[in-house]
Amino acid sequence: MEDRRTKIINDKLNDLSKSKFRSSFHLRKYMIEYIDDKGFNTILKHSYDFINERLRPSNISNDGKQTPMKGHPVFIAQHACACCCRSCLEKWHHIPKNKELSDNEVNYIVSLLIEWIKREYKNNLVIDKEKF
Repeated sequence: MEDRRTKIINDKLNDLSKSKFRSSFHLRKYMIEYIDDKGFNTILKHSYDFINERLRPSNISNDGKQTPMKGHPVFIAQHACACCCRSCLEKWHHIPKNKELSDNEVNYIVSLLIEWIKREYKNNLVIDKEKF
């Protein structure tokens, strides 16, 4: 039986998968290699660093433009999970703008991002095996 947080994450990822835009994001081969090189603990640390720096503050001067569309697995996950800016957080996750994110909200966002990355990573491994 899944716990409450797991159910919330699974339900949200299911909702996001129905969006043509959100479902268009996928990890690229170089991102999978980056994860292999750095490990999931580093990706988790980067997730917390990016969310705390770019989304946690109550006022973000470049909101809507703070998350690159390429380069790091967490950036791609943020777009796929609608955690790229405060406007998307408000629309998709009902987390109000113009207030600092709580620790619980940051933990929820990071949990969502990491679960999306793990699923993408696993899916890429399956696809790679099919090539042989």
